[in-house]
Amino acid sequence: MTTTLRAILALTLLAGFYLLVGLILAVAVAADALYLTHPSHLAALKGVIVLTVAALALLRALFMVGRKKDGDDAYGRIVSPQEEPELWQEVTALAGAVGTAPPDEIRLVPDVNAAVMEETSWLGLRARHRRMFIGLPLLGLLSRSELASVLGHELGHYSGSHTRLGQPTYRGRVALIRTVGGLGNHPFVQRLFVWYAKLYFRISEAVSRRQELEADEFAVKIAGRRAASEALTKVHIAGAAWGAYGSEYLPLIGPAKARPTELYGGLRHLLNGQRERFLNEANSAETSPYDSHPSLPDRLAAISRLPESPVHVDGRPAATVLRDPAGAERAIEADLWSDEARALPAVPWEELAARALYNGANAEAVSDLLVAAQRINGAPEPTLGGAFAAVAAGRIGELAAGLRDLGWQGNGDDPALVENVLVRAVQGVLVETRRARWILSWEGPITLRDASGAEVEVKDAVSHVIANPAASGELRALLERYGVPAEHRPALLAAQAQGPYRQAPHPQGPYPATQQGPYPQGPPR
Repeated sequence: MTTTLRAILALTLLAGFYLLVGLILAVAVAADALYLTHPSHLAALKGVIVLTVAALALLRALFMVGRKKDGDDAYGRIVSPQEEPELWQEVTALAGAVGTAPPDEIRLVPDVNAAVMEETSWLGLRARHRRMFIGLPLLGLLSRSELASVLGHELGHYSGSHTRLGQPTYRGRVALIRTVGGLGNHPFVQRLFVWYAKLYFRISEAVSRRQELEADEFAVKIAGRRAASEALTKVHIAGAAWGAYGSEYLPLIGPAKARPTELYGGLRHLLNGQRERFLNEANSAETSPYDSHPSLPDRLAAISRLPESPVHVDGRPAATVLRDPAGAERAIEADLWSDEARALPAVPWEELAARALYNGANAEAVSDLLVAAQRINGAPEPTLGGAFAAVAAGRIGELAAGLRDLGWQGNGDDPALVENVLVRAVQGVLVETRRARWILSWEGPITLRDASGAEVEVKDAVSHVIANPAASGELRALLERYGVPAEHRPALLAAQAQGPYRQAPHPQGPYPATQQGPYPQGPPR
């Protein structure tokens, strides 16, 4: 089936969706009218009520789709030709090369992403406003030739009229998803729309995948096969890294009670440190009939079969297309943070990671273990020696019960709970006494290291002691080697979580809003 036929079929199915909604509404109205004029038994009334409620749920879903959300027009920073003349000149020249008009608006956005969209009316027959979105992080990763490839790809969507049907198609997807979600209490009607949605998505996404390959042809025409392939690979790698950055590193902001001085600087370090990991992820990403884009290997293979274009290679950094790349990056970063996050101190990533691991993994473990042991022993104050004495006496069950009273979860396994807290507590004591520190590595996990740089391993020793409480002297000896006395008292108690990194209480929602994905994703076209 050709792309044009699939597009026509997708629009036909979209129209059919609204007809299906209309049919259900008509049946509901008819059933209501029939029951009111000819009342019958209770079972009929229940059926009429269920049908009416389902029809109201459909109406509500469609109404929510039609509403314009706050912030729909606030994505990214608009840059005018006066603000960024070279960027506009580049985009305008590339638009001419692919045979289309330039966008009406260019926005710099915070994602590892590039996209275009076109506001249309009359089901795409009338174009109203074109927007191009350029992810600022990409400019720090690509060369000028590679950037031209990315922009040529996106402008190719305009040239191929792909964006004309993008908005109604996107609205149709949202309408179907909202409709299915809003029918959770009406399983029969929901199953009907789930079946319809799957059919619609399979056809519309097949159209999208074909359009991506067509847009890649424009990328090769503009910048050549090598630049197109390199750009596509880099963007997919960066998309995988951006996802890991958001799930593995940015959550450290909360327990650290601080934000990084350089948000995108950390992303670049992560990319450099684990490039092979993200390349493997990009190449091995699973695909399905519901994907809007072909896989990276499929796209690279398609590019390799295209005729080469004689092009001039421009190896300058893509960021040189901006007047002040560093200033633009700071501005985009500032837009990402919430008001609460802006109030947090800005620290280097190395300091942020050290704070986060101590505050999140060690601080309460130290205080709670020592307090639980104090309650068991009846000691006048919580000390490390008291905790070791409780372990040596084999009072694991009592320690576990005391830790649960302080909020720890252990799934009923007393030794495992005490072992987990004891590992964290020993680590925390070493940090509190500044005998060790959590060290960030962009090439792997954060590790606890002593002043010489050697990794400090405590888990094996703790596991041995939990299995054989009489060996608790091994833990004393380990800490004594670092000069930590058994009389050590915690730097913070459970109600005063401060420790060596004294900060204000953690506010809600300090994280930046991140989106994962290479330029195939982003705002709807």
